[in-house]
Order: sequence, then structure tokens, then C-alpha cells
Amino acid sequence: MSKRPEFCDAARQLLGERGFTQDPELVDPWLTDWRGRYTGRALGMASPATTQEVSALVKLCAAHGVPLVPQGGNSGMSGGATPDDSGDALVISLRRMNRITRLDEDAREVTCEAGVILQTLHEAAEAVGLRFPLTLGGKGSATIGGLISTNAGGTQVLRHGSMRAQVLGIEAVMADGSVFDSLVPLKKDNRGFDLKQLLIGSEGTLGVITGATLRLLPALADRAVLWAGLDDIRAARRLLVHTQKQAGDALEGFEVMPRHSLDAVLAHKPGARAPLQQAHEWHALIELAADASDVDTLHDRAQALLESAFEAGLVEDATIAMNETQAEEFWTLRDEIAPAERALGPAMQHDISVPVAQMAEFVAETVPQVEAHFPGVRAVAFGHLGDGNVHYHVLAPAGAVPGEWEASQGKDISAYVHDLVTRWGGSISAEHGIGQLKRDELGRLGDPVQLAIMRQVKQALDPRGLLNPGKLVPLAREAHSH
Repeated sequence: MSKRPEFCDAARQLLGERGFTQDPELVDPWLTDWRGRYTGRALGMASPATTQEVSALVKLCAAHGVPLVPQGGNSGMSGGATPDDSGDALVISLRRMNRITRLDEDAREVTCEAGVILQTLHEAAEAVGLRFPLTLGGKGSATIGGLISTNAGGTQVLRHGSMRAQVLGIEAVMADGSVFDSLVPLKKDNRGFDLKQLLIGSEGTLGVITGATLRLLPALADRAVLWAGLDDIRAARRLLVHTQKQAGDALEGFEVMPRHSLDAVLAHKPGARAPLQQAHEWHALIELAADASDVDTLHDRAQALLESAFEAGLVEDATIAMNETQAEEFWTLRDEIAPAERALGPAMQHDISVPVAQMAEFVAETVPQVEAHFPGVRAVAFGHLGDGNVHYHVLAPAGAVPGEWEASQGKDISAYVHDLVTRWGGSISAEHGIGQLKRDELGRLGDPVQLAIMRQVKQALDPRGLLNPGKLVPLAREAHSH
């Protein structure tokens, strides 16, 4: 610890007053994760303005043995950007690196720094008649570097893939301070390992992402948003298959929610209205999208889809949003589920996936199992049925004390849910990353061969363990075969 003042002086000299601070008023807000589960301490916060400054800073950290915790918008769900409570680590914020350096309309590519906020990127693409095909609730704070580091998902994965599918090139600073520069996108490049894929989803444990080249798509000319009432989750699966056959590439999103989730939103959000007159056990929210070339036929296709779904007995009732305002209202009902549930009291939230074809069956079978095993709880599954990822929340029994319940029965519930997911051949983290929240569970349930390879890669690229310690990669002693 005797070297720490020397390190801090050197960091301040390197980055200037704007680039390095130990002021608690400036640092403390970034030491707690978005969900409020983890609070750590830090040596200070560095806010470099260029890749060269990041490189010099990482070299300085390596020389002094100072651990680094990279941070984007601090809107992650798994505590992956929060330091531990030792106070030894330096938080490195990429938020000052927020420039879009190149936007090529003809190539449909954009190159930007890691601190660019997702909504800013959306607006820049829209200004030239293009779009970036990934969106999520936290778009106003989530940064491109954070989205890449966690391989974020969202509501458009069904058609366009997760963040991994949008990345054409990456720039990152490695543990020794060297700069990995792979920003220039090549359609064909067979020079060995695709190292950028290793960095995507690595949660800052292998390198600090400083920039990226991303793909853009033509702007949507129009969309049709449909709402369907269903008798059970298996009917939603049948409707999804039917929609994929009927709509093909036009299918942009397919979300499901049970009656409980819709009721919670209607009670929580002032002015919210149910799209259908009667109550239904399940609901599907479907979006079809068209670019300029096929915009004329979109609403006819949506109407034909509904008619054929009624004829096939797949839906109990359904409607098409009459205009963009109503379409947004439908999506708001989906986006407000998490805050509406939070208002109901404590819950254990699981971001899980199983094979797409199995998801409806998984929900139908396991919800009663969880509720029977833990009397008084309520299990609720909602989300992206089309890509096999649902948010599987277990709400605490009435009268449960927030904080206490999560730490006691809540932990048992999560282990039980993760065991079920693993038995069904699924993943305990579909789109929110592992962070510190699920690291031990990954060690308990992960495939021993995959875990061993992960540790070997971490050891090779960060032999001193200075990059985001305690996140993602389980310690060897935590792993055992299952």
C-alpha cells in the first residue's frame, strides 16, 4: 500500500484533474451497481479521454499492481462494473470517450468510441436514414463498450442477433497496455483466431474495450405491432412458429407475458390500458417491420397473419395497433413489467435461456414446480420467446422483508431455478452477463472443460489478474463437475 500515493500522483499527472479524481462526491455514485445489490470502494476514478491515455494508464496500473474495473454506463444487471470493498481497485470510466469518429452511409458502418451512449448512436444513424438494430430499456445510459463487454441482447435479437452480431471491428487495451487494433472491418479474414470475438462478452476481464466498428441497417419505413390473447404459453409457441412461416424476415420481435405481468403494469402505470377487452392467461406482443421496398404490403400481411391465426385456433383474441402512438403504448406495457414488479416487493430475477423450441414447455412445467417447492412465492416468466430467453422472476411471499428474504430463501430459489435451467440444457445468463452476481453459480454448474479453457485464456491474457478481478471467471476451487 505504500506505493499507492505514488500511483495516484502519477495517474493525476498522466490524466490531469478532469481525468483522475479521488473526490468522494464524484466517485461514490459509481461505486454501487444499478440494481443496488453491490457497493464497493475504490482507490479513485480515472476518466481517460483517448485510447492512448487508456494504454498509458493500464501500463501504470501494471507497474504498480493496481487492479482495474472498467465501467460504461453502470447500468448492468450483474454487478460486473462494481469494485470489491477492498478499496485497492481503480474504476476506469470510459464515459468521456464518446465520439462517433466515422459514419459511412454507403457501407452502412459506424466507428465510435466505447463511451458513446446507445441512444446517441440510434439518433446518429437515424439522421442519415439508417438504424442500429439493437435496443433495450437502458438505452439512455448504456454505452457501446458496456454493451459489447456483456454481449447485450434486447428486444430485436430474434431478427438481428445480440451485440456480437453487430460488431464488425474492435479496439481494446490489453492487460500490459498494448493496443489491440481491429477496427477495420473485413468480410473475409482468415488470419487465425478471431480475437475480437474473445473480447465480446468478456466483461472487461481480458481487455478494456475502447472503440468499435458496428453494422447499420436501412431505417424502418413502417412497422405493424400486434397484440394477441392466448390461453397458455404453449399456444404462444405455436403462434410463434405460425408467425415465422407467415411473416418470414418481417418478424422483428415476439414477446410474451402472463396475465400477472400485465395486471401489475396496469396497476402500476397511470393511464395504461389493456389492449384487449377480455382477460387472457397469456399475451403475445408481435412486431413486423418493413423497409422502403416492401412497406406497401406490410399491413396487409399483418392482417392476413391475424386472420390465419384465428382460423387455426391459435389466439383467443387479437388486435393491430392503429397508429404509432398505440404501437408505443403496446411496447410500453412490455417495457414496464420490471418496474411494476419491483413495486410489488422483493423478487429473485433470473435472466435465463433454453433452446427456443423448449422455452414454452420449460415455463409451463417449471413454474408450478417452483411454486410448489417454495410455498407462497409467485413465479412469473416474460420476455423474448422468439430467441429462447425469458426473464424468470420469483416474487417473495407476502410479508417478506426486503434484503433479508433475498439473502436467505432467495438464494435457495435461485440455485433451484438454475438447476432446472441446467437440466433443460439452458444458460443461467442469457443477456445480462455473469459479473459477480452469477460467478459462483457458473463455477457450480458450468461445464468443467469450458471453465478450464476460460481460466487458461484469462491466465494467458491477464496473468496478474488485474483486469476486473472477481468477475465472470470462477475460481478453480469453486468448480466441480455436475
